[in-house]
Amino acid sequence: MSKDKKLYQPIMIWLLPVIVIGGLFYPPLGYLVAVMMVFFLTLSYFRGRYWCSNLCPRGAFLDLVLSRFSLKRKFPHLFASNTFRWTVFFLFMVFFAVQLITSERTFYAIGFVFVRMCLLTTIISVILGVPIHYRAWCSFCPMGTLQTKIAVLGKGKKKKTLDK
Repeated sequence: MSKDKKLYQPIMIWLLPVIVIGGLFYPPLGYLVAVMMVFFLTLSYFRGRYWCSNLCPRGAFLDLVLSRFSLKRKFPHLFASNTFRWTVFFLFMVFFAVQLITSERTFYAIGFVFVRMCLLTTIISVILGVPIHYRAWCSFCPMGTLQTKIAVLGKGKKKKTLDK
Protein backbone atom coordinates (compact mmCIF):
# COMPACT_ATOMS: atom_id res chain seq x y z
CA MET A 1 0.00 0.00 0.00
CA SER A 2 1.40 3.40 -0.97
CA LYS A 3 2.20 6.05 1.63
CA ASP A 4 -0.58 8.34 0.33
CA LYS A 5 -3.10 5.51 0.37
CA LYS A 6 -2.25 4.64 3.98
CA LEU A 7 -2.57 8.30 4.93
CA TYR A 8 -5.81 9.26 3.16
CA GLN A 9 -7.95 6.13 2.98
CA PRO A 10 -8.70 5.86 6.74
CA ILE A 11 -9.98 9.44 6.57
CA MET A 12 -11.83 9.25 3.25
CA ILE A 13 -13.64 5.99 4.04
CA TRP A 14 -15.96 7.90 6.40
CA LEU A 15 -17.37 10.01 3.58
CA LEU A 16 -19.04 6.99 1.99
CA PRO A 17 -21.45 6.20 4.86
CA VAL A 18 -21.99 9.92 5.43
CA ILE A 19 -23.24 10.22 1.85
CA VAL A 20 -25.05 6.90 1.28
CA ILE A 21 -26.61 6.57 4.73
CA GLY A 22 -26.70 10.15 5.96
CA GLY A 23 -27.90 11.32 2.56
CA LEU A 24 -31.01 9.16 2.86
CA PHE A 25 -32.02 11.29 5.86
CA TYR A 26 -30.47 14.59 4.76
CA PRO A 27 -30.26 14.64 0.92
CA PRO A 28 -28.11 17.79 0.63
CA LEU A 29 -25.20 15.57 1.71
CA GLY A 30 -25.33 14.38 -1.90
CA TYR A 31 -23.75 17.66 -2.93
CA LEU A 32 -20.51 16.29 -1.45
CA VAL A 33 -20.51 13.93 -4.45
CA ALA A 34 -20.74 16.88 -6.86
CA VAL A 35 -17.89 18.68 -5.08
CA MET A 36 -15.75 15.54 -5.16
CA MET A 37 -16.51 15.03 -8.86
CA VAL A 38 -15.34 18.53 -9.74
CA PHE A 39 -12.25 18.11 -7.57
CA PHE A 40 -11.19 14.71 -8.91
CA LEU A 41 -11.86 15.57 -12.53
CA THR A 42 -9.67 18.65 -12.14
CA LEU A 43 -7.02 16.65 -10.28
CA SER A 44 -7.00 13.98 -12.99
CA TYR A 45 -5.66 16.48 -15.52
CA PHE A 46 -2.49 16.73 -13.45
CA ARG A 47 -2.32 13.41 -11.58
CA GLY A 48 -4.27 10.86 -13.65
CA ARG A 49 -6.33 8.45 -11.57
CA TYR A 50 -4.65 9.48 -8.33
CA TRP A 51 -8.11 10.10 -6.88
CA CYS A 52 -9.18 6.51 -7.56
CA SER A 53 -6.19 4.94 -5.91
CA ASN A 54 -5.80 7.24 -2.94
CA LEU A 55 -8.75 9.52 -2.22
CA CYS A 56 -11.96 7.87 -3.40
CA PRO A 57 -14.20 7.09 -0.40
CA ARG A 58 -15.68 4.05 -2.16
CA GLY A 59 -12.19 2.89 -3.11
CA ALA A 60 -11.15 3.19 0.54
CA PHE A 61 -14.16 1.08 1.55
CA LEU A 62 -13.34 -1.50 -1.12
CA ASP A 63 -9.67 -1.67 -0.09
CA LEU A 64 -10.12 -1.59 3.68
CA VAL A 65 -13.37 -3.54 4.13
CA LEU A 66 -14.54 -5.43 1.06
CA SER A 67 -11.07 -6.82 0.29
CA ARG A 68 -11.47 -9.04 3.37
CA PHE A 69 -14.53 -10.76 1.86
CA SER A 70 -13.62 -10.79 -1.82
CA LEU A 71 -12.64 -13.93 -3.70
CA LYS A 72 -10.02 -11.76 -5.48
CA ARG A 73 -10.35 -13.36 -8.87
CA LYS A 74 -8.93 -11.85 -12.02
CA PHE A 75 -11.13 -9.17 -13.61
CA PRO A 76 -13.10 -10.38 -16.64
CA HIS A 77 -11.51 -9.09 -19.86
CA LEU A 78 -14.80 -7.38 -20.69
CA PHE A 79 -14.28 -4.91 -17.81
CA ALA A 80 -11.06 -3.60 -19.39
CA SER A 81 -12.62 -3.14 -22.82
CA ASN A 82 -12.85 0.50 -23.86
CA THR A 83 -16.17 -0.26 -25.56
CA PHE A 84 -17.59 -1.64 -22.32
CA ARG A 85 -16.16 1.16 -20.19
CA TRP A 86 -17.54 3.92 -22.44
CA THR A 87 -20.89 2.15 -22.79
CA VAL A 88 -21.17 2.04 -18.99
CA PHE A 89 -20.11 5.71 -18.87
CA PHE A 90 -22.81 6.82 -21.33
CA LEU A 91 -25.52 4.67 -19.72
CA PHE A 92 -24.56 6.11 -16.34
CA MET A 93 -24.73 9.67 -17.69
CA VAL A 94 -28.11 9.06 -19.34
CA PHE A 95 -29.48 7.54 -16.12
CA PHE A 96 -28.08 10.49 -14.15
CA ALA A 97 -29.53 13.05 -16.60
CA VAL A 98 -32.96 11.40 -16.57
CA GLN A 99 -32.98 11.51 -12.78
CA LEU A 100 -32.05 15.21 -12.79
CA ILE A 101 -34.66 16.06 -15.42
CA THR A 102 -37.44 14.13 -13.70
CA SER A 103 -36.59 15.30 -10.17
CA GLU A 104 -38.54 18.10 -8.54
CA ARG A 105 -35.52 20.37 -9.09
CA THR A 106 -35.43 21.46 -5.48
CA PHE A 107 -32.26 21.68 -3.42
CA TYR A 108 -33.19 18.48 -1.57
CA ALA A 109 -34.34 16.55 -4.65
CA ILE A 110 -31.17 17.25 -6.61
CA GLY A 111 -29.05 16.36 -3.59
CA PHE A 112 -30.95 13.08 -3.40
CA VAL A 113 -30.13 12.31 -7.05
CA PHE A 114 -26.44 12.37 -6.12
CA VAL A 115 -27.09 10.25 -3.02
CA ARG A 116 -29.05 7.71 -5.06
CA MET A 117 -26.32 7.46 -7.71
CA CYS A 118 -23.66 6.98 -5.05
CA LEU A 119 -25.75 4.34 -3.30
CA LEU A 120 -26.47 2.50 -6.56
CA THR A 121 -22.82 2.40 -7.64
CA THR A 122 -21.77 1.31 -4.15
CA ILE A 123 -24.26 -1.57 -4.26
CA ILE A 124 -22.94 -2.57 -7.70
CA SER A 125 -19.36 -2.43 -6.42
CA VAL A 126 -20.23 -4.75 -3.51
CA ILE A 127 -22.17 -7.17 -5.74
CA LEU A 128 -19.19 -7.43 -8.11
CA GLY A 129 -16.56 -7.14 -5.40
CA VAL A 130 -17.35 -10.24 -3.39
CA PRO A 131 -17.48 -12.93 -6.12
CA ILE A 132 -14.95 -11.35 -8.50
CA HIS A 133 -12.51 -8.79 -7.06
CA TYR A 134 -13.00 -6.02 -4.54
CA ARG A 135 -11.91 -3.41 -7.10
CA ALA A 136 -13.92 -4.87 -10.01
CA TRP A 137 -16.19 -1.80 -10.15
CA CYS A 138 -13.15 0.47 -10.36
CA SER A 139 -11.99 -1.19 -13.57
CA PHE A 140 -14.94 0.35 -15.43
CA CYS A 141 -16.17 3.09 -13.08
CA PRO A 142 -17.62 5.90 -15.20
CA MET A 143 -15.71 8.57 -13.33
CA GLY A 144 -12.47 6.59 -13.53
CA THR A 145 -13.02 6.20 -17.26
CA LEU A 146 -13.43 9.95 -17.61
CA GLN A 147 -10.40 10.60 -15.39
CA THR A 148 -8.28 8.38 -17.62
CA LYS A 149 -9.36 10.37 -20.69
CA ILE A 150 -8.68 13.70 -18.98
CA ALA A 151 -5.26 12.46 -17.83
CA VAL A 152 -4.37 11.65 -21.43
CA LEU A 153 -5.32 15.21 -22.41
CA GLY A 154 -3.41 16.72 -19.50
CA LYS A 155 0.14 17.52 -20.49
CA GLY A 156 0.23 14.62 -22.94
CA LYS A 157 0.36 12.09 -20.12
CA LYS A 158 -0.05 8.41 -20.82
CA LYS A 159 -2.96 6.49 -19.31
CA LYS A 160 -2.57 5.80 -15.63
CA THR A 161 -4.12 2.64 -14.29
CA LEU A 162 -5.21 1.72 -10.80
CA ASP A 163 -2.69 0.51 -8.28
CA LYS A 164 -3.51 -3.15 -7.78
